[in-house]
Amino acid sequence: MSNTLSLLRRNITLDEALRDDDNLLPQIQYPRQRQEFFDYLFAHKAEIESIVSFHLSTKHCRAGDVQTWLSGSFNVCIPVYIDPPSEVRSVFVRIPLPYKVGEAKSVGNAEEKLRCEVASYLWMQENCPDVSIPILFGFGFPNGQTLTAPEHTSLFSRLAWSARRILLCWLGFPTPCRYISRTRRYDLNTGYMIIGRVTRGKMLSSTWNSFRHDKTRRTNLFHNLARIMLSLNKSPLPAIGSLTLNHQGCITLTNRPLTLQLHSLENEGVPTSIRSTYSTVEPYLLDLLSCHDNRISYQPNSIHDKDDGQQQLAALTMMRAVLHHFIQRDYRNGPFVFTLTDLHQSSIFVDDDWYIISLIDLEWACSLPIQLQCPPYWLSGRGIDQMEHGEPLETFRQLVFEYFEAFEYEERAMNGDHLYQTPIMRECWTKGSFWYFHAINSPKGLFRVFNEHIQRLFCPEHCDMKIFDQVVAPYWKTDAAYVIEERIKEEERYKDQLRAAKEAESQAQKEKVEKEEGEAKQEDAMEVLDKVGTTDH
Repeated sequence: MSNTLSLLRRNITLDEALRDDDNLLPQIQYPRQRQEFFDYLFAHKAEIESIVSFHLSTKHCRAGDVQTWLSGSFNVCIPVYIDPPSEVRSVFVRIPLPYKVGEAKSVGNAEEKLRCEVASYLWMQENCPDVSIPILFGFGFPNGQTLTAPEHTSLFSRLAWSARRILLCWLGFPTPCRYISRTRRYDLNTGYMIIGRVTRGKMLSSTWNSFRHDKTRRTNLFHNLARIMLSLNKSPLPAIGSLTLNHQGCITLTNRPLTLQLHSLENEGVPTSIRSTYSTVEPYLLDLLSCHDNRISYQPNSIHDKDDGQQQLAALTMMRAVLHHFIQRDYRNGPFVFTLTDLHQSSIFVDDDWYIISLIDLEWACSLPIQLQCPPYWLSGRGIDQMEHGEPLETFRQLVFEYFEAFEYEERAMNGDHLYQTPIMRECWTKGSFWYFHAINSPKGLFRVFNEHIQRLFCPEHCDMKIFDQVVAPYWKTDAAYVIEERIKEEERYKDQLRAAKEAESQAQKEKVEKEEGEAKQEDAMEVLDKVGTTDH
């Protein structure tokens, strides 16, 4: 009998699960939830094919079998193949995974995510045509709102929609996006996007470990990334938040700044404090710190023992105390720029020389303070909480300086000698703001980043002194000591739940094996009876 718990992409022993910092109770439900959701989508395969035919004005198309579906962290992409004579041979139907974005606990999260991602596609089409992204053919929301790219509608529909947009603009009303609203009822209980497939190049992640030490390829990548960031920044936005597509088909900056951390916390039952847009930097960062407070209070295994609790609470207390050091006052009211907060190696397609061919996965894009647009931490090949002082940090520092040089070169090529963003990034690195901003966006890594990179800026000796944590932790809240005691008790209950889940999974596996053995014996007996019957005959 297996001594492991089944997670979505791996198995984990009970001992490992009991020591893990993540809350694994939701994760052990993912395999079952994934199977149920995929079964639902497969049962509506014909409806998915009909939706694609509707948006692309084709008669025949075929959805791929489940084995061909691409399941990411927060979405599933279902390939749909279009029969000739269509110029488009295949597309992806991209659907949010409700069990990963907190839909059960925060109804509407899946639609929120989809509306923000659609708005990001539309905004980039209009404002950054030089940045290559997949074609968006159409999309639909659970309320029945359906929009299609103009290129795949009739001439009459295009003319009527264009006239409506011009009239609304002339009358001073908000102008809907260029995608055409159409009436169609469908049976799916989820929204969707229909996007084109990237057929050239390959994911950067597929060659990252092999060639990340190749300076020529790295230089090509850095210059391309810089050009993309500069293109995104050409159109500043008025507030901190996320673009969304409202029910009238208009792109608005009215959604809270939606990052994967928010939906991940809400998926685990941790309430978040981010509920609106922001006009200044400090309230936004303070609300992010409140999300960390809520993780302490609601995650069942957030604190392992008294020392761990004091260390975490002291770090959170000091993160508030030193906030002013890392904020550039000249930019507290903006500018705010469109930022791809989840840009990583698997969302970048490159050619063999690491020139960027296309970006994919525009989810979690936000309008954020320009100070928060930092070099990607994944250039190091490590997690943000794994870059210790010494060789790992020195290697990363050299990569950061390479990135700065590429960024400055591209900014000069675009704007002449007037540099704006490069000095901001350099100052953020020099002051340590890079680490502060990444810590505040890392629920799991905040303490380690604070201890390794932030606390050392003020008093390195305190990093290894228990007395510091013991003195500072009580200032987190008036009942900090009580919270630590209660969270330690809660973790014991959490561990009991994990043990019970392991027993239930083991029992289910045992029953499955016994059932399969029984069925096999029954088949063998039937074969013997058939042979006896044949002999008698």
